[in-house]
Amino acid sequence: MAMNAARAVGVDIGGTGIKGALVDLQAGALLSERVKVATPAGAEPDDVLEAVRTVLETLGVTDADVPLGVAFPAIVRNGRTMSAANVADTWIGFEAEKFFEDGLGREIHFANDADVAGVAEVRYGAARGVGGLVILTTLGTGIGTAMLHNGILIPNSELGHLQRAEKTSDVEAWAAYSAMEREDLTWVKWAKRLQWYYSHLEFLLSPDLFIVGGGVSKHSEEFLPLLELKTPIVPAVHRNNAGIIGAAALSARVSAGDA
Repeated sequence: MAMNAARAVGVDIGGTGIKGALVDLQAGALLSERVKVATPAGAEPDDVLEAVRTVLETLGVTDADVPLGVAFPAIVRNGRTMSAANVADTWIGFEAEKFFEDGLGREIHFANDADVAGVAEVRYGAARGVGGLVILTTLGTGIGTAMLHNGILIPNSELGHLQRAEKTSDVEAWAAYSAMEREDLTWVKWAKRLQWYYSHLEFLLSPDLFIVGGGVSKHSEEFLPLLELKTPIVPAVHRNNAGIIGAAALSARVSAGDA
């Protein structure tokens, strides 16, 4: 695999959709239209593999000389998925990276979806050139997180699963964007939940910057000004393309530390 590739393919697997594009690794921008297909019902490995194959064929990038990175909603350790969010339980303890490499006949880099979003932001976005500890949070169906220290990714943080005292559910069930939609909360009422969450992260980790990603980040002016924090908090630059861009960057073995 090329160490200094000019372009790579990123594929972002989610619970409802699988999207991919060709990425310019110098600019951190899409070189092609974004292709999206529905995540197969049940999201079993064989069906997801076939959907990824469809994305690559639609993009016309089945050539193994083009690096390929895949983002996935799970803890990923040494190519093995150790959890499963909105996909089949079959993925738990599954050798996912090898499965995709064998199925696609090419080398890939497989990583957690929030982590690759963090890589996209540290290389090409809001965390570029920022020292100290940066915490990216993706507010969507759940809360995904990426931790970056001096530009280096600390993988597999699961800060959306912090527990609230005397509550049975974790914080993502209460403060994710899906909770706002499910309970029909106003921006003000939702921001009060986010205030608790980010204040708690501040207390535990003393970060230098918060970055807020996920689709709701395009409405950041509705809720970020309502938060009172010591830590600067800004919207992500790449929003819903962060998974594609970060996966592509990792696939070419471009480490977050090079940002």
